[in-house]
Amino acid sequence: MRIRKSVILCFVCVCFAQSSLLAQSGQPLQLGNNRELFVDQYLIEKLNNITQELHTPRNEGTVLKFDNPWEGNFSGYSTIIKDGTQFKLFYRGIREAGKDGNSNEVTCYAESSDGINWTKPNLGIYTIDGTTDNNVVLANAAPATHNFSPFLDKNPNAKAAERFKAFGGVDKTGLFAFVSADGIHWKKVQDSAVYKTGVFDSQNVAFWSESEQQYVCYFRTWSDGGFTQYKGFRSVSRTTSKDFIHWTAPVKMTFGKTPLDHLYTNQTSPYFRAPQIYLAIGARFMPKRQVLTDEQAKALNVNPAYFKDCSDAIFMTTRGGSVYDRTFMQSFIRPEIGLENWVSRSNYPVLNVVQTSPTELSVYVNESYAQPTAHIKRYALRLDGFASLQANFKGGDATTKPFVFKGKQLEINYSTSAAGYVRVEILDATGKPIPGYTFNDSQEIIGNEISRIVSWNGNSDVSSLQGKPVRLKIYLKDADLYALKFN
Repeated sequence: MRIRKSVILCFVCVCFAQSSLLAQSGQPLQLGNNRELFVDQYLIEKLNNITQELHTPRNEGTVLKFDNPWEGNFSGYSTIIKDGTQFKLFYRGIREAGKDGNSNEVTCYAESSDGINWTKPNLGIYTIDGTTDNNVVLANAAPATHNFSPFLDKNPNAKAAERFKAFGGVDKTGLFAFVSADGIHWKKVQDSAVYKTGVFDSQNVAFWSESEQQYVCYFRTWSDGGFTQYKGFRSVSRTTSKDFIHWTAPVKMTFGKTPLDHLYTNQTSPYFRAPQIYLAIGARFMPKRQVLTDEQAKALNVNPAYFKDCSDAIFMTTRGGSVYDRTFMQSFIRPEIGLENWVSRSNYPVLNVVQTSPTELSVYVNESYAQPTAHIKRYALRLDGFASLQANFKGGDATTKPFVFKGKQLEINYSTSAAGYVRVEILDATGKPIPGYTFNDSQEIIGNEISRIVSWNGNSDVSSLQGKPVRLKIYLKDADLYALKFN
């Protein structure tokens, strides 16, 4: 069942570094031909009888069980990467709880051609439990195997032998850097850690930023007491690098005027259809918020140290800089029905969102932690469908901030009811309708499409307006608008 909660835009407006500077200078936003999603306040100036809605992903069931002897109850810190037509899944394997970074932790691998049906290949790289018939891609590399977090390097200057990169490590050692040509055979870059200022007791994620043209790492710190002390709330800091070896001094991430949560993982990564927007589908940890009784935990065979807290998945965004936008404070993915989902450190999202059909994307979640039934489950959304501008049957309108675009056509991702519609008016920077692109000229769009070209009196060409500051006024009735893009 889909659960929607309205967020009225008199709620906190969080300004990113880029948009803040633009606002202060009075200059229009530089949209170019970027796809823009309504996941934050970047493009929105005014809403009239329209709300921003966070949409709940649909449960599509278990796709991977941690059932090998070297995997098990405490498997986690998972990452999914789409490499061409192949999906690659990486995760920590360990059956019994132990000290972070112990030698029993390994990094496991699964692969898929569709993101739905997964296999665990026998790779023959490491001897585990007396056999090389296993899916382990990294072993004997403690403490990096505690939270090994790889990414596919989108840096155009990346060497072929270093297409994949990864971080792993704990507070006492810092983060070690690894590289790989195929994501299966890994090599440590150097014996010493490349970054040491942090707590790191989580999955510390890095990637090449196309919009910032540098490597970015979001890593675990705590809210109080500097960058290396366990004090306050579990939180996130950021560092950057041009070469993946030398990193800048850390900067703490902030969250606007929202209350702090324990963010156990941040899972910040660029959205593949709009890489200037970093999605952070993280784990919110609620310490000592106990649901199970001792008897219920024993019946489920939950490890006794891991059922006196609970967790869910949350949704944040950032566009670089030190600010997360938390327009949506409610849960993105709630724990499922069943007491097994209400234990400590369960419901932790897998790093990255991937496309699994022409109209669908998938989010993956680690569930049933610290239990013999530990697994990964897939959740689905429409493409770009994290959030939308939504109007009820009465209808309403949204006005954007001034922006400059590049392109000849305006594409939208939308859905309406049979009685609803979307109409788009183009205004000049002062808010005056531009002749030929007014409300009366606009086509009434009805339907449900990932990609629809907007037109006015049968004309979809907006090239005469590119490079000029304009606004959009979007009229919705019983409809959702998920994204827009100039082509």
